[in-house]
Amino acid sequence: MNLSMCFSRLSLSLPPPPLCSHGSRISRPFPAPTALHLEKIASHSNSFAGSSLSLGNNLSLFSMPTQKHSKLTVFAAKKKKYKMKTHKSSAKRFRVTGTGKIVRRRAGKQHLLGKKNTKRKNRLSKMVQVHKSDYDNITGALPYLKVNRKAK
Repeated sequence: MNLSMCFSRLSLSLPPPPLCSHGSRISRPFPAPTALHLEKIASHSNSFAGSSLSLGNNLSLFSMPTQKHSKLTVFAAKKKKYKMKTHKSSAKRFRVTGTGKIVRRRAGKQHLLGKKNTKRKNRLSKMVQVHKSDYDNITGALPYLKVNRKAK
């Protein structure tokens, strides 16, 4: 009798997993083999020639002394670099000039325009360069913005 048959018999003798409040089964981990399970498996395993059963702390199953252990090379999985998301409202508020400066609109041109004179409204219509101290905040919100930090 092979090893998988023994494990299937042992797993069939376990009670079914309990039900959750909404009716689905609660999964539980596969039980660790105990010394009694290993003795049952060892008694059924007459077909394993040259195999040994160790019941030490590590509970290893059927180590084959006839085979040489080959060196295994474990490669670390490549960590995936995630794309940063653009803050979309910031992307609508800021632009980059051809020289790499970040510009914005002036505040105060949305409402109550009747009491503002024409000269003031024209001044508020123009784009203004963002202060250098705010560049870190803007480039954090807009990671793919091509900014020239040395532009004055």
